[in-house]
Amino acid sequence: MATKNVTKSATPKAAKKKYDAPAATRLGYTPDHAASGLDHNFPSIECWPNQFPGYEIEIDIPEFTSVCPKTGLPDFGTIWIRYAPNKHCLELKSLKEYINEYRNLGIFQENVVNRILQDVVKATKPVWCEVRGEFHPRGGLGTLVEARWPKKK
Repeated sequence: MATKNVTKSATPKAAKKKYDAPAATRLGYTPDHAASGLDHNFPSIECWPNQFPGYEIEIDIPEFTSVCPKTGLPDFGTIWIRYAPNKHCLELKSLKEYINEYRNLGIFQENVVNRILQDVVKATKPVWCEVRGEFHPRGGLGTLVEARWPKKK
């Protein structure tokens, strides 16, 4: 009777991913593709003290680029950041440097929008914030991704 070699994972349970994902989809997408770019060390986004309460700021980034982590093909789009500042406003030069880090980074479009939201909220601690990414069609499909903080109830 043949025996199978069983190797137990050295990874502790606490370090495992939050969800069970298949090893790969039919098209070859893996959990590594899904997480690609999320652990990138982006430059910090600087802020300056807000002087007025009760208004909104919208920033558009019409020449956004990143790279698909699976195909290596470029993704082009427009990113909008809209927020109501609390005590701090985004400093635009540092935001530009932050956004330029995405240029050659392999990261899914959905993750781009959510990561930008996470980093803007961390930097500014706004009253509310939303980030929208409208990505140009590739293969006949365009994508619009929106993320908000705080999350709608």
